[in-house]
Amino acid sequence: MKKKLLIALLVLACLLALGYYVQTRAEKEEELPMAYKPVIYLYPEQETEVHVRLDYDGVLTCTYPVYHDGWTVTAQPDGTLTTADGTEYSYLFWEGVSGTDYDMSRGFVVKGEDTAAFLQKTLAQLGLTPGEYNEFIVYWLPKMQGNPYNLITFQTDAYTASARLDITPEPDSVLRVFMAYRALEKPVEIEQPELERFERTGFTVVEWGGTEIK
Repeated sequence: MKKKLLIALLVLACLLALGYYVQTRAEKEEELPMAYKPVIYLYPEQETEVHVRLDYDGVLTCTYPVYHDGWTVTAQPDGTLTTADGTEYSYLFWEGVSGTDYDMSRGFVVKGEDTAAFLQKTLAQLGLTPGEYNEFIVYWLPKMQGNPYNLITFQTDAYTASARLDITPEPDSVLRVFMAYRALEKPVEIEQPELERFERTGFTVVEWGGTEIK
């Protein structure tokens, strides 16, 4: 009887430990920053078949078109992309989760109500076209404008190091804009970075995306 009771207690302990492990792992995954809607635009100088491979230090949660060890599309100078089955796309889309450590030590503190104006001005300064930054703003504005303030940063090194692109043929110019922001109740003092304007030359690739840091 004692032996059966001991076995039952051991089984119960194992089940509790397993449940704790699963819950803890799920909670840790939820805490990891999500890369929301990175989209990749391709602008060759003439109709070109382009292969894009993403080497991501994380887990892809969604792609469109479907990612099969890369995307292969026929790209037009106006950015229109066509897959082998004849389907047209405006850009390549992906989302994923990773443990990337984003640098929030420099950025811009912006009132929630001023988010649209700030993004429009800053994204244009960085080199996005109106069509590109309008897509960006439409996606992010509903998430940010209701916050009292937002600490907005533009990540370059951390993002590109964790989400590497291999593009064939090799583009002449590449712009990758990735915003990481944190909602604030009150403004904080922080150093502002200098932003460099991107110049488009030849076959140009543009990408934008973002994440919320909590």
